Amino acid sequence: MKGKYVIFDLDDTLMYEIDYLESAYREIASLLDEHNKDHLYQDMITWYYENKDVFGLLEEKYSRAKIELLDIYRNHFPVVKIGKDVREVFNYIIQNSYKLGLISDGRSVTQRNKLKALDIEDFFDKIIISEEFGSTKPDLRNFEIFMDNENFEYFYIGDNTKKDFIAPNKLGWVTIALKDAGKNIHKQDFDVTQEHKPQFIVNSLKEIVSLIN
Repeated sequence: MKGKYVIFDLDDTLMYEIDYLESAYREIASLLDEHNKDHLYQDMITWYYENKDVFGLLEEKYSRAKIELLDIYRNHFPVVKIGKDVREVFNYIIQNSYKLGLISDGRSVTQRNKLKALDIEDFFDKIIISEEFGSTKPDLRNFEIFMDNENFEYFYIGDNTKKDFIAPNKLGWVTIALKDAGKNIHKQDFDVTQEHKPQFIVNSLKEIVSLIN
């Protein structure tokens, strides 16, 4: 009987990326204007949803370099919550002696800080972060690195139909999309070519248990 390797995306799969953005905005607002931080935070959120250059506007108003503000955004230790049902699903995977992996695009410090804040970094048998690894999804190498044992069946759970499922589909993995509940930064589009489509779509992570069982 083959073992099972269950591999997740991070942003908008195990946590909401918008939560990270809000956490960073709160920290920046506090640094720039402690006495009016709540009002400034609300302004930043409004600018974001109006597709304005948030850091450019802050640079003009507070004379803080845009690159400095971006560094704070990328390097801050976030206040974020783990996605619904994640721990329950992780416990199921571990109790059944399945392996657990992560493939995430992004900067090392940013993604590692998210994992530490969520307190899930130590759950994974292998973590691939694009800046550390040297390539981004949908590069096959980011997925093939997990395939060092022919006696495993592979599952990939993500959200982004533009890039998440191309490589694992080519490699014969079972691909599963977590449907956007309305908070994802990158809006989903399932009206895409076959290579971009997941094999399954779930409304909650708990639903993957029946698919990997």
